[in-house]
Amino acid sequence: MLRSLLATVLLGIAFFLARHYHIDQWFHAFVPYMLVFFLAVSFLIHRLMEFGFRDKRDKFVQFYLSTVVVRLLLCIVFVGISLYIGIENVKIFIANFFALYLFYTIFEIYGLYRNLRRDS
Repeated sequence: MLRSLLATVLLGIAFFLARHYHIDQWFHAFVPYMLVFFLAVSFLIHRLMEFGFRDKRDKFVQFYLSTVVVRLLLCIVFVGISLYIGIENVKIFIANFFALYLFYTIFEIYGLYRNLRRDS
């Protein structure tokens, strides 16, 4: 979980610097909310995976697949609510959300792979 928090802080700093130096034309105004959302989802996924690693990993696959479904459903709800409230620049919002979704997904898979490789 500490790695996810560190990655979120680094992304937040990068977005802040981009906004400070006025090179943020490709970033949506909702990016800070997206970062908080993905940090919360990462925390939830981390907690679910801890349950999957218990009891000699008998239920690891079920917990991993459930985390994938939970992440997807939460992301659909977040995007749906954001579109419902009528945000501006929908294309930039979707592009930023998708980029952050891919970043966090790859980051969590890499962390999971490191844990599995270390323990095997």
